[in-house]
Amino acid sequence: MRTTNHLLGLLFMGMFSGLVTGCGHEPKAPGSNQVTINPAIGTTSDKQVPLGVDKSPMDMAYYPVDYPKLNMSHNNQEPLIARVIYSRPQKSGRAIFGDVLKYGNPWRLGANEATELEFFKDVVIENQKVAKGRYVMYCIPYEDKWTVVLNNDLYTWGLKIDSTKDAYRFTIPINKTNYPFEFFTMEFDKQGKGAELIVEWDSVRAKLPFTF
Repeated sequence: MRTTNHLLGLLFMGMFSGLVTGCGHEPKAPGSNQVTINPAIGTTSDKQVPLGVDKSPMDMAYYPVDYPKLNMSHNNQEPLIARVIYSRPQKSGRAIFGDVLKYGNPWRLGANEATELEFFKDVVIENQKVAKGRYVMYCIPYEDKWTVVLNNDLYTWGLKIDSTKDAYRFTIPINKTNYPFEFFTMEFDKQGKGAELIVEWDSVRAKLPFTF
């Protein structure tokens, strides 16, 4: 009887030890990712994420703004006009324009896969009629303006732009913002008889207006 109790005691201690070990923090693996919450102020989190997690998450914006939600609740007052799909890199303390992004060189307007702009009906940009459809969108930044390009080479990586498939080009002014944008951002806004696609990053804002 004493031997049985002794064995049960050892078994219980082993199980308890395993539970304690399982609830503790495992040592960080070399090269594991550390998630940066706000690089602008240097605040970080020790939360570990898989090595494959992208630091530039993909995002999507619609015009009308929040169209899918409005459509689901049957509150949409306008038909779907445009959608942009892009990845959102971070400033992370860097000087973006003129440094990370060289003036006069093509930029994919985001990160990773090529940014895509889709129009669900014909629109007019800078007196040019743009046929409805899906386009790769990139730009060539300068200090005081951007050349924005719509391209037909879909489903490509953003750094592999085939300029022979350019469909439309526009020149738009840029403005300085009152504060830097940490995350690259693209969003639509209603403007007069049409709308505009607003692009913001670091201390730069550019607007691509269109009517429909």
